[in-house]
Amino acid sequence: MISAFHRKILVVWCLTVTCATAGYGQRKQPALPPGLDAYVEKILKTFSVPGLSIAVVKDGEVLLAKGYGERKTGSGQPVDAHTLFPIASNSKAFTATALGILAEQGKLKWDDRVIDHLPWFRLSDPYVTREITIKDLLVHNSGLAPYAGDLLQFPVTTFTRREIVEKIRHLPLGKSFRSAYAYDNVLYLVAGEVIQAVSGLEWEDFIRREILDPAGMKETLHRFSLFGQQSNVAASHIPDSKGNISVLETFLEEGMSDKSNPAGGIVSNAADMAKWMQVQLDSGRMAGGNALFKPATAALLWQGVNPMPELKAPAWIAPAQTSLNAYALGFRVYMNRGRKVVTHGGKLDGYVSCVMMFPEINLGITVLTNQESGNAYNAIIHHIADHYLKTGPFDWAGGYRRMEDAKFARFSQLEQQALGRRDGTSRPSLPLAQYAGTYRDPWYGDVGITLKDGALHMKFSHTPVFYGKLEHWQYETFIVRWDHREVRGDAFITFSLTPEGKIDAAKMKAVSPLTDVSLDFHDLDLKPVNKN
Repeated sequence: MISAFHRKILVVWCLTVTCATAGYGQRKQPALPPGLDAYVEKILKTFSVPGLSIAVVKDGEVLLAKGYGERKTGSGQPVDAHTLFPIASNSKAFTATALGILAEQGKLKWDDRVIDHLPWFRLSDPYVTREITIKDLLVHNSGLAPYAGDLLQFPVTTFTRREIVEKIRHLPLGKSFRSAYAYDNVLYLVAGEVIQAVSGLEWEDFIRREILDPAGMKETLHRFSLFGQQSNVAASHIPDSKGNISVLETFLEEGMSDKSNPAGGIVSNAADMAKWMQVQLDSGRMAGGNALFKPATAALLWQGVNPMPELKAPAWIAPAQTSLNAYALGFRVYMNRGRKVVTHGGKLDGYVSCVMMFPEINLGITVLTNQESGNAYNAIIHHIADHYLKTGPFDWAGGYRRMEDAKFARFSQLEQQALGRRDGTSRPSLPLAQYAGTYRDPWYGDVGITLKDGALHMKFSHTPVFYGKLEHWQYETFIVRWDHREVRGDAFITFSLTPEGKIDAAKMKAVSPLTDVSLDFHDLDLKPVNKN
């Protein structure tokens, strides 16, 4: 996971591509860009990506489904078309498609209120609780803050999916309902609960029966917990603040659990993602002519609902400029170089992916990687897209390398700023023992602080990997350094005092800009429980 700055780059510049191989019979198919294999190998080296796989679909045909590089750095095991990668938030399109299928079956309507199907569901605002619809669950317009409540899921917690959804009522709304775009994951878990309520099947079983099996996606995993049981899998690789890459050995223990499947739990490969794009680009029709869903549903999934901010592309990637950005149903849509683009990105610790489609020229591409460089897959995507859009060559590798360098320079600067402003002569106002106790947040629950061997230690009651030692930073601020060092989420904790010198509250904030925005410590409002 990564910073909001990195994530915006991942999300906004995730653009599209196309490829081709030889045809059969009398049908002539377009060729792949000349020297594509060599170009991809160059990208692997340029961005220190151990391995990736690419799927390209054009005019209904799979033109490329291939792996490059290694599953795990130094292993010598090659990535191929069947190597499995977590697709993370690209799973959201499957959840949206599932709701579309249920709408076609007459089991729900897009404009149904969520409480019509989940009477127990609540948000913190009664009006929003009453008015939020099935469609609203998918388009990030609820008023929740960006990534609100992700700490209930990431790293792996003891909460069930139902418990997470029930806790949403305690999350404050930062914006007015339907007034702004703010990305969230928790409402896709609500969508998963709706699917179960109206179909009688868990989200996982519905996705398997109604989407994956009919589409022929037999190798795709519908439960994230199955990932660790497979042999042909890509390992997680993470960068430090300088871009150095290492293997995240504990990813399977801390990265994801089945409770988050509706928001980001599908695991797939190039061969199966090619089939997914075939279905999407052919308005729901599958090989053989049967329909997975109707053209009207396909059109609705790709129809922009919630406007998104538009960022100015730097000159060195100027052709990547987008306009008319909007979030649709499980997809993002925008215009690029005069063409409509339907896309989504995905990220989990050590993996990023992108699905990109140009409906007007019947082109789709998926890139799955085992490293956190969105700039790498963008350099590949645009290079291939140029070939089919006939826009002429552009130095995407150089442009996105410059983006990568700027990103890590910014990370280093922010880290220095965060750690550089310190009064090393200051001391805590209270004896350490008075900071110990149980602290409670309305939506997360309890966080314990204990004094042991002269030092304070913090433990989150529902997140096993969140246990660590508090080091005094300055004044009433400490840094908790998690014993589990692969978490990449050390955090400041600042205590506020009453006029009488008692602890009134505690607030947390991530130390490093590399900390993923899903570690939303900053949203916690910790109050001491039964402290004198």
